[in-house]
Amino acid sequence: MDWNNVFFAFGLTLLAGLCTGIGSLMALFSKKTNTRFLSIALGFSAGVMIYVSMIDIFAKAQDSLVLALGQKKGSWITVAAFFAGILFIALIDRLIPSGENPHEVKRVESMNENVVEQAKLMRMGTFAAIAIAIHNFPEGIATFTAALKDPTLGIAITVAVAIHNIPEGIAVSIPVYYATGSRKKAFRMSFLSGLSEPVGALLGFLILMPFFNDVMFGVIFAAVAGIMVFISLDELLPTAREYGEPHLSIYGLIAGMAVMAVSILLLQ
Repeated sequence: MDWNNVFFAFGLTLLAGLCTGIGSLMALFSKKTNTRFLSIALGFSAGVMIYVSMIDIFAKAQDSLVLALGQKKGSWITVAAFFAGILFIALIDRLIPSGENPHEVKRVESMNENVVEQAKLMRMGTFAAIAIAIHNFPEGIATFTAALKDPTLGIAITVAVAIHNIPEGIAVSIPVYYATGSRKKAFRMSFLSGLSEPVGALLGFLILMPFFNDVMFGVIFAAVAGIMVFISLDELLPTAREYGEPHLSIYGLIAGMAVMAVSILLLQ
């Protein structure tokens, strides 16, 4: 095993997770949310995730499983793992109450306009942090696994996940800050919630790596593709449309796909 690749993959996962801190800083030191930027950025993230999942990750998963199990069986298991990944992340989302869901749109100015009980705000921020920690766990495994197998692919996924972690940082820090008046506490909670991503990568490495082979790789990659497609369609695009003009999210989506397509072609 090449430990340089392991450390590189873990570093990418850590970087993606800690981008919740960027969202926190944007919220804590801005009087107004830059909704146009977030709408385009989230659309871009969705475009990268959807394109790389359907064009690259799914294909690599199928190639690996077909090589190990044969054409028919390998193809069936690829599809089954893909939808299993969708089901897995969908169940996680169902367990998160909608009011505390980190992908519910949060704006700085909404807290200024509406006086909400401090206890309720603190509960909102705390639950958002817990939800993010749970939600980012499989994302950490996905980012780490992709980077370990293909560093270039890992970088692309890291960029997409990092962008989509920014509004999650906003979702945690805004209510905590307005409940406590402490920027440090709000940033710390947001920052810590992002650490679940590298923790997921570390546990995934310790548990799965001893059994890592073509079949394990193919199943994990197909499930990762399903997870990323679901996150893009169920969370990133709807949130992007709510943050800004509907067309901006689609422009960002197309730009993300185009950048990912060109990147793959240049690196072939």
